[in-house]
Amino acid sequence: MPYSSVFLSEIVEYFNLEVVYDSGDIDQRRIRVADVTRPGLQLAGYYDHFGPDRIQVMGNMEHAYLEHLTSQNRRKSVEALFDKKIPCLILTRNHEAHEETLEAAKASQTPILRTKTATSEFNSSLVKFLNLELAPRISMHGVLVEVNGEGILITGESGVGKSETALEIVKRGHRLIADDQVEIRRVSDTTLVGRAPDVIKHLIEIRGIGILDVKELYGVSSVKPQESIDFVINLELWDENKTYDRLGLTDETTDILGIKVPSVTIPVGPGRNLAVIVEAAAINYRVKKMGYNAAQDLVSRVFPGGNN
Repeated sequence: MPYSSVFLSEIVEYFNLEVVYDSGDIDQRRIRVADVTRPGLQLAGYYDHFGPDRIQVMGNMEHAYLEHLTSQNRRKSVEALFDKKIPCLILTRNHEAHEETLEAAKASQTPILRTKTATSEFNSSLVKFLNLELAPRISMHGVLVEVNGEGILITGESGVGKSETALEIVKRGHRLIADDQVEIRRVSDTTLVGRAPDVIKHLIEIRGIGILDVKELYGVSSVKPQESIDFVINLELWDENKTYDRLGLTDETTDILGIKVPSVTIPVGPGRNLAVIVEAAAINYRVKKMGYNAAQDLVSRVFPGGNN
């Protein structure tokens, strides 16, 4: 799945960066890779395996190295870096840009930005931000809630009761992340993160009532901007001809962006309190992660010798 991009202006706004030199196109420059480079070797003239599409971050070491160069060598060093058409240069620890650096940036029309943050801390935060924003993503029909610290994705056909279940879950003290559409991003080989599209953030649709703003109705503690997806619960209308797992010995998974997420299928019938069932399923999943499986415990009690 193709990776997305993020505008440089979004990074400037998110990290509250100072614009030292504005090339005039910060709001049009796209960052497409999550890697960040500290160009120490490059300033010394070594460019093998250099990625020119990466954001360049200069801290104490790079600044000190340039300080020890003559003006002529400093100019040659920074001009070689900017000639690679890098997306931008970010100075950490509030370092001043050398005159030669500013001139090279103007000549190549490359933005220079600055932050007061320490280099290692800023690099870590920037890579984390880029990994999230540039991660492969899909949009799924469903509801995402947080129950006792677990991100629960509730799926199912329209009208099966996903939103009503989510509303009752919120009333029970848990939190809503997204209703109807969930934007899911694969931020690592094992982690999925979901959130709501901006246009429907904090909103939930209840048939017969309309659109509700959960944040306004139940307070800021009832919503969350994003959450990892740890468990999937698929709601489906009760089918008398289908056999459902009654013990929980079968491990189901749902494939999302190549990651197999533990899941269960819950049949929906008259009189079933889905919010309580979803809450119990979330707690049971958490208990299983901690090493206890009630179904296996039952089997061991019925067949103590392991013979079945």
